[in-house]
Order: sequence, then C-alpha cells, then structure tokens
Amino acid sequence: MSDLSLTILAETPSDALPIERLHQRTFGPGRFALSAYRLREHVDHLLDLSFTARIGTLLVGSVRQLPICVGDTRALLLGPLTVEPPFRSRGVGRKLLDRALNDAKARGHRLVLLVGDEAYYSRVGFKPVPKGRMTMPGPVDYSRLLVAELVDGASTDVSGAIRPDWSLAR
Repeated sequence: MSDLSLTILAETPSDALPIERLHQRTFGPGRFALSAYRLREHVDHLLDLSFTARIGTLLVGSVRQLPICVGDTRALLLGPLTVEPPFRSRGVGRKLLDRALNDAKARGHRLVLLVGDEAYYSRVGFKPVPKGRMTMPGPVDYSRLLVAELVDGASTDVSGAIRPDWSLAR
C-alpha cells in the first residue's frame, strides 16, 4: 500500500456508526465485558485525538483516545485500535498510533495507557506498568496494562485507580 492511498483523519461525529460496525466485526459482542469498556461508559472519547484510516472513502481502521485519570493525574486511554482484517500487516495500525500519540503530545498530554499486546505496542514506546502501581475497574490482565510517556519521566510518581476523567463526564 503506498502512503498516498491511505489517509489518516480526525474522527468526526458522522464516523460513529461506521466505526461501531467495524468494532462489531473485529471484536464481537464480548468487547463490552472488557475493563476498558467500563471506563468508556461514562466519558466520551476525544474526537480531536481519535482517528480514522481510509483508502479513498473506505474506512479501514480506527483508533480512539479517552480522557482518564490515574489517581489524580490526567492521562489518556488509547483504544480500541482496530483495522479491517484484509488491511492488517500493511502499516495501517502503526500510522493510526503514530498520529494519535503525536497529536496527544502536541496538545500537551503526558501519558497514554492501554490494555494490549506488549510485543505490538512496544514498537511505539509503550512499556508495562510496574506491578501494583495502577488498577482498573473490572477484570484485567495486568501484564497487558501498558503506558507510553509522551514526556520523559511522566509516569514516575503516578499510581492509583484508573478512572474516567469525571470533569469530562457526559
């Protein structure tokens, strides 16, 4: 896939239904039981920090970022990141991640967390959260809780419960 054929754009309200359909196809109904979805029940993702990947008008991927707090520290929760199966292993996910993290940093955010595969996400700077430093609502495999520091040392003294950023609650 050439770079010219793929466009990464900020998500718009009209993208909601196509993205929901993409999530249904790629994650299925079990996604609602995941801890990250508990956080998404009360606070909307940030449209200006959430992105779509398109080839022409075809939506082939999406990434969202949600405002959270870890203890009293503001952060972002990245996810879900998803790419249509026929377009995986072509750099679409990486381009979405790069855009999401670069824009978050440019807007002054310091930390991004996610629950995911370390082997995949470590390529863009995510590392495991030290055991016992952060907790999430509901069941979570803490070996998959990862953090990216957008500012060096930003997670050094951060600990506590991960919760929605209530100042932005619906």
